[in-house]
Amino acid sequence: MNLPTDIREEAGDLFDLHRWHMRKALQLARKAAAADEVPVGAVIVRGTSVIAQAYNQVELLKDPTAHAEMIAITQAANAVGDWRLTDCVLYVTKEPCPMCAGAIVLARLPVVVWGMSDPQRGGAISHFRILQDEQLNHQVDCVTGVLEAECREVMQEFFRRKRDAAHKRRVAEELDAERPADDQAN
Repeated sequence: MNLPTDIREEAGDLFDLHRWHMRKALQLARKAAAADEVPVGAVIVRGTSVIAQAYNQVELLKDPTAHAEMIAITQAANAVGDWRLTDCVLYVTKEPCPMCAGAIVLARLPVVVWGMSDPQRGGAISHFRILQDEQLNHQVDCVTGVLEAECREVMQEFFRRKRDAAHKRRVAEELDAERPADDQAN
């Protein structure tokens, strides 16, 4: 695309800003992974200020709704003093699920920026198109693929570790089952 230089520079500045905030979301995703949570991090920005930041806490809180986006939206609403987040931007490492996409629409967030898309379960635009459904009272602009490789690597490494640990458990259980009963008692 042949854009005039000044437009390209503005677009570059915007993407640098998106990358800056996505790096913070990635830090939070890594924190989630360290806590054995699915590694998703979210940051909400109003103007130049980060007003909310969260990571998945489903296991910690024993709450299926404790997704990074949901926690961040609650924090942002408290910070703003209103449930309408019409002048905020949400940054999240993975495309929101249908539940989170619904909350984004209800919160009237105008823009969502994410790293990796989720073609199987994405609630924003990849599988379900909740954020841009014209039958709803609000549509959301989406910026996708910001630091996508880094976001994908954090997610893939987390599930690789989970699979490896599960495999080691199965092998250990099989070995225990093969030992004679009197060996297991000692």
